[in-house]
Amino acid sequence: MKLTNIFSMLGGLALFLYGMNMMSNGLELAAGNKMKTILEKLTSNRILGVLVGALVTAIIQSSSATTVMVVGFVNSGLMSLTSAVWVIMGANIGTTITGQLIAIDITAIAPLIAFIGVAMIVFFKSKKLDAFGSVIGGLGILFIGMETMSNAMVPLRTMPEFVGLISKFQNPFIGILVGALFTALIQSSSASVGILQALAKSGVMTLSSSIYVLFGQNIGTCITSVLASIGTSKNAKRTTIIHLTFNIIGTVIFVSISMLFPFAHLVESITPNNVAAQIANVHTIFNVATTLLLLPIGTKLVDLAKMILPDDPEDHQHMSLKYLDFSIFNNDYHIGTSAIANTQLFNETQHMLNVANHNVKRAFELLDHFDQEKYERLLKDEEYINYLNQQIIDFTTEVISNEFPTEGSQTIVLFLKLSSDLERIGDHAINIASRAQKLAEDDTHFSADALKEISIMESLCNNILDELIILDYDEFKNIVDKVDIMEDNIDKTQHQFTVNQLIRLKEKKCSTENSIIYTKILTDFERIGDHGLNIAESLYHIRKIMKQMKMIKPEIEE
Repeated sequence: MKLTNIFSMLGGLALFLYGMNMMSNGLELAAGNKMKTILEKLTSNRILGVLVGALVTAIIQSSSATTVMVVGFVNSGLMSLTSAVWVIMGANIGTTITGQLIAIDITAIAPLIAFIGVAMIVFFKSKKLDAFGSVIGGLGILFIGMETMSNAMVPLRTMPEFVGLISKFQNPFIGILVGALFTALIQSSSASVGILQALAKSGVMTLSSSIYVLFGQNIGTCITSVLASIGTSKNAKRTTIIHLTFNIIGTVIFVSISMLFPFAHLVESITPNNVAAQIANVHTIFNVATTLLLLPIGTKLVDLAKMILPDDPEDHQHMSLKYLDFSIFNNDYHIGTSAIANTQLFNETQHMLNVANHNVKRAFELLDHFDQEKYERLLKDEEYINYLNQQIIDFTTEVISNEFPTEGSQTIVLFLKLSSDLERIGDHAINIASRAQKLAEDDTHFSADALKEISIMESLCNNILDELIILDYDEFKNIVDKVDIMEDNIDKTQHQFTVNQLIRLKEKKCSTENSIIYTKILTDFERIGDHGLNIAESLYHIRKIMKQMKMIKPEIEE
């Protein structure tokens, strides 16, 4: 094999991979925001889940992108682990479309297709046309690269060393290992199957010599989801285990069939003169048949994943994030990332609200009866609130600095403001607790009337903070009106209690020192109400923007 052939083969490979990447990016850009809407229509229905997974993958031409998206959705709570099983099964079917597309020989018109795509990008100033131009241009470049690569590899047919190497691929273990490692290296089963098809078209490989490599490629494609699951929740990691288990089970089944029956010869008889189509057909049969076999027991894959990665009762650490996952910024697939980021921020701020709410309750309880252990727990939770606030700041900074193909990031600044208000509520809880500690150290107490008023303050604070704990976006609708009434009630109560305190001070029913402490508590009480209203307004605007972006379902009429 001459040096020029090697250069030509590398150039063809470069064009093939670049064309596939260009096509995938164009499809991602064109489809982007619609993918989350499609996935939102998922139900627990396994057939629908498989169809959606296959459709999404066929549209974006990448099972890796779909699986990474599913890992992110499971991690953020957008999707259940069981629903993820059906989507992953569908993604494995959807990814075979690329191989079938490559098997259609359009080499003669590939340059024309590439020209049309590039012309759409160069001569028209439209983002939509740019996206479709990338798809068309990428498809043409992919076929030009494949033809160049196939022609360059023709001399390999007469090289005894290479023929001897290829013959070893008929060993199931070696074939699977080569296929898995090569696909893991380039992180795309579609690309690795395409390269296998190019080798076959050049006459270097037959279906019989490539079938085990093809099975291994299905395992190797799982590396992308494995990398995407690093640093995510246990359920997200279980999603990756399910993806890997699916392909390993399929490989075991088909290796057994191929060793016991003339499976390769059967597939060859369907398209006897088209090796590229034979490889594409094996890839399709493998994934469709494995899906049909495992579909009835898909929930058992979830159970198996939980057995492999069980829950650990000691998992919870005080200084840890519950929902935010910074790894979503580390991959090249941006489909649905904004939706994931928004969902994670919503869940994490709700978690932060719960912690702040508990601290406010503890602070008022300390005024009634000071307990050192409860006070120390309150201080630890205040550190945790500050930690969450800083992590949310860092996360929103990452979101803003990353350009995603979606407008959903408009809500990010509102989540940042919401987090700041929650942090201030935590500060006021600390202020109240510090006043309680001061009273305990001085061995002094409020009057019975003051304690009754403090009990009312506690109840009003609990009411407004409990109202802000929301289970889903549809509950945002009337939140501002409700919280505004509560906040107005807090303002009136604060004013009335201030007057009452002045009367008690005038009648010498309390000391000046205690009166000062009580007045400061009233200020904290009133500020908690203010921040509660700010949070309600932020939540309302978040819902409004997400509704406009069609990231939540619109109501009939408001």
